[in-house]
Amino acid sequence: MTDTLNIAVLGGDGIGPEVTAEALRALKTAGERFNFKVESESALVGASAVRAGKQPLPDETLKLCLASDAILFGAVGDPAFGDLPPDQLPERALLHLRKGLDLFANLRPVRPVPALLGASSIKAEMLTGVDILIVRELVSGLYFGTPRGYGADEKGRFGFNTMRYHETEIVRVAKVAFDAARKRKKKLCSADKANALEVMQLWRETVTKLGKDSYPDIALNHMYVDNCAMQLVQYPRQFDVLLAENMFGDILSDIGAQITGSLGMLPSASIGGRVGLYEPVHGSAPDIAGKGIANPLAAILSAGMLLTYSAGKLDAAKAIEDAVDAVLADGYRTKDIASQGGANVKVVSTKEMGDAVVAKIRGK
Repeated sequence: MTDTLNIAVLGGDGIGPEVTAEALRALKTAGERFNFKVESESALVGASAVRAGKQPLPDETLKLCLASDAILFGAVGDPAFGDLPPDQLPERALLHLRKGLDLFANLRPVRPVPALLGASSIKAEMLTGVDILIVRELVSGLYFGTPRGYGADEKGRFGFNTMRYHETEIVRVAKVAFDAARKRKKKLCSADKANALEVMQLWRETVTKLGKDSYPDIALNHMYVDNCAMQLVQYPRQFDVLLAENMFGDILSDIGAQITGSLGMLPSASIGGRVGLYEPVHGSAPDIAGKGIANPLAAILSAGMLLTYSAGKLDAAKAIEDAVDAVLADGYRTKDIASQGGANVKVVSTKEMGDAVVAKIRGK
């Protein structure tokens, strides 16, 4: 019997629709091979919604997401709307979507592909064997805390934001990290700034207690976030699962992108609510939109994560990951990674890279 996955496709802005189209093709091809069906429906989000006279996250888009099994997301952002009030910026759609769906845990795997070890500025010998899962809290902290805004005093104008975490918010994302560590090497590093911030002292105390009470089999260590950033580029192999609050996780995961050599290679999953959201870490890149040169591999790998975390189809997810590794080993490159591979390089378009991955998923 064939089961069906209902996917909400939010291509968004810039290169988002281009890379999402290839991810959807990979997903449907995996379904054909592993006997499940993928049904999809698209909706507006970000600048594409604003251009249509709607809010960055229209009500009908959120309704579609809530009625779906998972969300395949592209990217949002357009400099043409940079002067809008903060709550109307296209980029806010993603924040509102995460909050509205309570997607409190963001998973970002950092696994350098052997064929692209030379793409990173870190020495290749330091990257061999690196396999990190960054777990980032996604709906609290400085990005969402209140009060926030602007003011003025005798010194002039000022802006202010609030970093706030409740113990319950820390516990639930830490559980995701501990559970992931239990399935991997049973190592968890929690990054914080407990030497300077009260909220981070609470973070450290809460993670420590949870580890002692519920996860005594997991080796837990704490690291100040500034040192953690340095250690990621100095000796990345020491990390397995890395837990961080929202802003720190945002920064650390972008450092992780440099380990892989390109933002175009980094997928992500946002989970915790009823519906998971899967997206490449890169932005909308409006400067290359429509040119057919965007790297779709992070979006395709995000589709693989969708199969793992929202569908439980591990064989199909592995087939997508293996296909990406195989096309890179064969020398296929989009422009952003074209300098890696020597004489074997075949520079291809966004769609041609998608074609190559689809062929590998089919076993050709």
